[in-house]
Amino acid sequence: MIAWNGVYPALTTKFTADDKLDFALFEKNLKAQVQAGVEGVILGGTLGEASVLSNEEKFALVKFAVEKVEGKVPVVMNIAEGSTREAVKLAAEAEKHGATGLMMLPPMRYKSDHRETVAYYKAVAESTRLPIMVYNNPVDYKVEVTIDMFAELAEVKNIQAVKESTRDVSNVTRMINRFGDRFKILCGVDTLAMEELVLGAHGWVAGLVCAFPKETVAVYQLTKAGKIEEALKIYRWFLPLLELDIHPKLVQYIKLAEQEVGLGSEQVRAPRLTLVGEERERVLKIIREGIKSRPKL
Repeated sequence: MIAWNGVYPALTTKFTADDKLDFALFEKNLKAQVQAGVEGVILGGTLGEASVLSNEEKFALVKFAVEKVEGKVPVVMNIAEGSTREAVKLAAEAEKHGATGLMMLPPMRYKSDHRETVAYYKAVAESTRLPIMVYNNPVDYKVEVTIDMFAELAEVKNIQAVKESTRDVSNVTRMINRFGDRFKILCGVDTLAMEELVLGAHGWVAGLVCAFPKETVAVYQLTKAGKIEEALKIYRWFLPLLELDIHPKLVQYIKLAEQEVGLGSEQVRAPRLTLVGEERERVLKIIREGIKSRPKL
């Protein structure tokens, strides 16, 4: 059972200098997230470098996270597959390794139409008992899960939530107008989070939370408590950092921020490369200015 409320970090995958999973560093970050008051964690998403992880590595991370959180928060695994058969297999494995839920992108690489997208989600949902959050990100992944598709998915009980990454804040209102409280809505774009929470989103699948867990949770909690002025103060400070989330190199940018605050390292897996030169200096300047002017919570 997942409530799908609150902050859900899309955790980065930590690597050692020789390109192995860095479990010690992963645990350090995971602990900081749980202590800050996040209400779930997501593994193997865009930020988790899903496209370059083997299935064995994904399940090793799930198993490790499940052990370390000791039931305090749900552990959600992302599924991003080209084939329905593989997605079904991954869902079964995730359940076997103790995952509490799944986040799911539409089929990868092939641009599925309405009927195919709905059939894909239904096939996976019907194969597992795990609750599912639809990851709706047409900007980066080219397939939009439309309101009419959600109308068909509403009949599947364990499809429960949406990671709303369309970049259209009106979609929160559209979903609520059409479905009431049938689907939980979690904002998936850091720079729109407070706006969508004010409009009725239930949660925030966050990126910069990886480096700034307490500030992210504070924005969420204050906004939901109606303390808009207090939330805005933090959010306005946060925005230059949150903008690192909406760039093709969000993984490198956010990992650099994690390194600067002592919660990670900038090690990425090829074809990604760590930042160099002017770009690295520019991003570091944003991160260091943010750290220097960090609000007192």
